[in-house]
Amino acid sequence: GFLPLQGHVVRNWKVRWFVLLQDKLLYYKIEGGKKEPTPKGRILLDGCTITCPCLEYENRPLLIKLKTKTNTDYFLECCSREERDSWALDITGAIHAGHPVQVQELHRMKNSFKLLENISLHNIVERMYDSSTGIKLTRNLDQGNRYKETFTGSALVDWLISNSFAVSRFEAVTLASMLMDENFLRPVGVRSTEATRSSDPSEKFLDDSTALYMFAESSKKNTSSKEEVHFNISELSGTIVKQGFLVKQGHKRKNWKVRKFVLRADPAFLHYYDPTKEDNKPVGGFSLRGCLVSALEDNGVPAGVKGNVQGNLFKIITKNDIHYYIQASSKAERVQWIEAIKPLT
Repeated sequence: GFLPLQGHVVRNWKVRWFVLLQDKLLYYKIEGGKKEPTPKGRILLDGCTITCPCLEYENRPLLIKLKTKTNTDYFLECCSREERDSWALDITGAIHAGHPVQVQELHRMKNSFKLLENISLHNIVERMYDSSTGIKLTRNLDQGNRYKETFTGSALVDWLISNSFAVSRFEAVTLASMLMDENFLRPVGVRSTEATRSSDPSEKFLDDSTALYMFAESSKKNTSSKEEVHFNISELSGTIVKQGFLVKQGHKRKNWKVRKFVLRADPAFLHYYDPTKEDNKPVGGFSLRGCLVSALEDNGVPAGVKGNVQGNLFKIITKNDIHYYIQASSKAERVQWIEAIKPLT
């Protein structure tokens, strides 16, 4: 699948197509909408160590770090916690392929941690910001350092339960950990920061009156116009239905670029992001109301499509008659996206 990878010489991000084999992770360049036949590079997994979640980049909370036995660091970024955990589990399984007991333990640990369903993290954060009913921000002291506009771990757990986002303290801690992993919140001070390095997902966020947290910079409302506020709150406040990397044809230059697509409901919008950029802002998007979505045949290049593309194409026509040509990584993925989009049109 597609994952953004940080370069070794120039520390920029490029999206590559990754293929996991038993002893190595290959990555390929996409050119003109098609995977190049020869790998751009490879990561040897023998003696490799994996760090997940990796918190070295504040604006990229869904990273996996691989350190080879020659001490070369690779940073891979996923588009959701579920995708990150799935990649990490499969890579770890390949690293420990000769140790079946360790692989079984990894699967047991993953299956014991269940994410809460049907929860919009954006809506929770909007409620947290509310001046009258949101989380109360206070000054706090931690080992001689004074922090403004913070809240304690136990205060957030109490707030999540009192607002019916969770029914138990365990659920509230799980939900708070998700908010932190998705870069809505960040730890402040030694105690809460140290907890994020725990391998147990339920121990990353502390239900404690001495553990401090605050809103992450990327989730603050630094808007300059009413139009931008409407864009943030209205379009981006819907429940995320599906997200993933797809290849999209540009409108002007007709070139193909990998984009992170996020499908939301209530309101129904499809946004796409440039995964090589540091900010987490959409580079485009449109309302799905009145849209038509359909698969395109793979025998030949359909009209309107430029380049020698890989296949698995589908098309979305907006009610304003704008045509979007999008390429999935497989027929199954194309079907999944079409079936997810259709009910929202």
